[in-house]
Amino acid sequence: MCIFANNMKEQGCKNEVRVASIGFFDGVHRGHLCLIGQLQEEAHRRGLRSLLVTFDRHPRTVVSPGHVPALLTTLEEKEELLRQTGVDEIAVIPFTLELSRLSALEFMEQVLRRELNVQVLILGYDHAFGHGGGSLNDYVRWGRETGIEVLRAHELGDAMVSSSKCRRLLEAGDVRGAADMLGRPYSLRGEVVRGFHVGHELGFPTANLMADEEKLLPAHGAYAVWATLPDGSRQAGMLNIGNRPTIGNGETVSVEVNLFDYEGNLYGQRMRLELVERLRKEQRFRSREELVAQLNEDKRRAEEILR
Repeated sequence: MCIFANNMKEQGCKNEVRVASIGFFDGVHRGHLCLIGQLQEEAHRRGLRSLLVTFDRHPRTVVSPGHVPALLTTLEEKEELLRQTGVDEIAVIPFTLELSRLSALEFMEQVLRRELNVQVLILGYDHAFGHGGGSLNDYVRWGRETGIEVLRAHELGDAMVSSSKCRRLLEAGDVRGAADMLGRPYSLRGEVVRGFHVGHELGFPTANLMADEEKLLPAHGAYAVWATLPDGSRQAGMLNIGNRPTIGNGETVSVEVNLFDYEGNLYGQRMRLELVERLRKEQRFRSREELVAQLNEDKRRAEEILR
């Protein structure tokens, strides 16, 4: 089973010894960053390379397809955030049915030791891997059998942070709470597509975002956001996620952003939105005039928040 990452092969360093940690790292939140910091410290202390081992898809897509959580980060976003930590190397392993059937001992022997030349493995809090999992003592014993020293990360300062807790906050619309856990605003990316031009008719032209489908959409409602445009510029705006009940959007969920100081054509281009604060829940208005009055109030509040 050869899973060695192409970028590592190109560096010509397959035979270098590594200190590694393994996980799905969805969201790359503050708890993950604390673990990665410990990994880097241990690697530096030993004069070895630091390596993060992760997977190209959520393991549940293979082992439990009906129970896959919406993701906080796409694979592209996750790799980008992991690279920003300064870790020496990242190995992204295709998570296949074959891989899911490996016991922890087999994974350590065939993948970590043979393919990635891992000498030291740092396990995060309450983390388990391999078919059937195991206790810390099990991993330590299997490590001795494979030539890998297994260490448990010391207690994380952000042990109360988790990907599942971030998801729950976002599902409740608490983007500020999620940002505290992530260490940055939650973001959505996607291509700008053509909509129904209703926003333009109301005096609030919007860019309709086809968000990456595997990403978690926060609770329906209006949000103050920063938009990063294709040219790298940042624009203040307000975002609406929902069914637009006043307009009659049916069951279709739209992601529409009104940029406050922008005129231009963004169709077919990708945009990133950072959600700063929820302005209100989605609601049905008695008339378009009442909706426009609320949109003006939303804009005033969003400008105040983003100022």
